[in-house]
Amino acid sequence: MAFSHKSVEKNVGLLGVLVAVAISFGGLVEIVPLAFSSESFTPAPGVKPYTALQLAGRDVYVREGCYNCHSQMVRPLRGEAERYGHYSLAGESVYDHPFQFGSKRTGPDLARVGGRYSDEWHRLHLLNPRDVVPESNMPGYPWLARSQVDPDGMAPRMQALRMVGVPYTDAEIAAAAEEVRGQTEMQALIAYLQGLGLASKEWN
Repeated sequence: MAFSHKSVEKNVGLLGVLVAVAISFGGLVEIVPLAFSSESFTPAPGVKPYTALQLAGRDVYVREGCYNCHSQMVRPLRGEAERYGHYSLAGESVYDHPFQFGSKRTGPDLARVGGRYSDEWHRLHLLNPRDVVPESNMPGYPWLARSQVDPDGMAPRMQALRMVGVPYTDAEIAAAAEEVRGQTEMQALIAYLQGLGLASKEWN
């Protein structure tokens, strides 16, 4: 039987194999070059590991699914850079496990949100977004102001991250519990947001 587009469509097994081959080839083309690029694992200028409080806030960010509506990757397009700031570099995310790049933008990109608003603005925004952005469709997160960060969970978290390459020192890990003790999850989330993109100001 002659090999044709029609014959492939009628043969489910063959179609499945060809789709798998195409996806595998595309993945290799995208992923393999990154594995050999120093930019993928070398921190960009000014990029430092998250503090214990910022790390706790990042965990809240992931737990609450903020990445479902907010990306953290400014694409190298003129319109993106004019709106959000310098396009994102791989070296900015070397300490992120997992990455929070995202692709959905129900809300604005947050890669450069650090320092753009005050802590109080973020607090009001998280309690009831429409108090500061009347047209917002974001839900409120008032319970974060009542929930405290678990200090006992921070050292194991940082030790685990050190195993995958985040350069936390013994002193930083030992001090983590005291740094977050008495802090609410809202304070931690605000600390995380306020740190996003600050390093880019050094080379922007």
